[in-house]
Amino acid sequence: MYMSRQREATTTYPDYYRDEAHQSKVYKKPEMLVRHFLHARGFRFKLHDKTLPGKPDIVLPGYKTTIFIHDCFRHGHNWRYFVVPETRSKFWLNKINTNIANDTKAVKALKKDGWKIIHLWECELSLRKLKGPFFHY
Repeated sequence: MYMSRQREATTTYPDYYRDEAHQSKVYKKPEMLVRHFLHARGFRFKLHDKTLPGKPDIVLPGYKTTIFIHDCFRHGHNWRYFVVPETRSKFWLNKINTNIANDTKAVKALKKDGWKIIHLWECELSLRKLKGPFFHY
């Protein structure tokens, strides 16, 4: 019999970090929307270029442009629904602030090298806000 894998309330830290490490490798829907949009319009791009600071989500080398697609919660976007979690709030605030600092450092390094930077936020890419026949994804 098939049983769905649900996270137990007593998840240990090694399990949590293993799951989080897996999360970063899974392509998120906002990223897939942008990739589909660019590819359909003839743009060719690289994904997660490790040679660039901040490892941008999408790199358009011919246009010397990088695209960062940020998760609103983990990158501290001023989203009206943002709430600091009650459990482990110190950990999450530290993580979010570290992500913001790393993002700022990466943007400065990319601009210094002459790259154009586009920031897209997950809340901006919600399906309700995207209009037109192309975005029926």
